[in-house]
Amino acid sequence: MPLKFRDTPISLACYNGCGYIAGMVLELKLRKVGNSVGVVLPKEALARLNVHEGDTLTLTDAPEGGLRVTPATAGREQFARQMNAAEGVIRRYRNTLRELAK
Repeated sequence: MPLKFRDTPISLACYNGCGYIAGMVLELKLRKVGNSVGVVLPKEALARLNVHEGDTLTLTDAPEGGLRVTPATAGREQFARQMNAAEGVIRRYRNTLRELAK
């Protein structure tokens, strides 16, 4: 018997088929590496980040207070796009920005 809310049938099929994907949760142990402390990423995390040995990762502040790990190339591309957009705004509104700076 299908579920109903105010005489309207409710479909639960969307729960598994509407893009709901459980996030990866990993507990990683910090290890001493020389005079530093390091983290070893398992192959599942490397595959999800699409990185390999020798690649560079970027740590940035996340809005919810944690840290976000991204491949350095993705961060550079995003930063370049943001700078191009900012430069376009600066060129377009150069006179207005000059007046506001007074």
